Amino acid sequence: MAPTGSAELGPRARQILAVARALLDREGAEGLSMRRIAERVGIRAPSIYKHFPDKEALEAALISDGFVELAERFEQALGREEDPLAAFAHGYRSFAREHPHLYRLLTERPLPRERLVPGVEDRAARSAIQAAGSDPDRARALWAFAHGMVILELNQRFPIDADLDAAWREGIDAFRSGPHACIDANKNRP
Repeated sequence: MAPTGSAELGPRARQILAVARALLDREGAEGLSMRRIAERVGIRAPSIYKHFPDKEALEAALISDGFVELAERFEQALGREEDPLAAFAHGYRSFAREHPHLYRLLTERPLPRERLVPGVEDRAARSAIQAAGSDPDRARALWAFAHGMVILELNQRFPIDADLDAAWREGIDAFRSGPHACIDANKNRP
């Protein structure tokens, strides 16, 4: 199936995608039914299939647009901050907190890469790599830290009195101090 991004869509398909995004934002992925989307657009459900061959194609378009939105957030944050790690962390956390259902759609299932607009995943990853000093492995570790913190926060798994801002600072400081800081610190322990 060919990738479909909103930039390539006609007006009706963009309208369908906008309605789907509004439902996603309000109700999560469970709220994305073709029937409900069609009702809100004012068409019959089978008409959606003229624009998106199946629900997975519609979700892939939402994911592609989500990656663009996330990349723009990262690029803006990195462009105005002197501390790229803190900028990335702040951009990542704020995006997930503002768009928890979209964030989950982007991260909780296998990624349908063959259905995404080419380059959107790489564009979103570029900022993490930049923040991690151009080291892709360190960027993956940074992403894993940020994702773990965010998903635990979204799922309300931290104790109610936990200082999450402090936890984020500690995590980012660990990345800032370099890959060997923990190993070097452990050498001096009994």
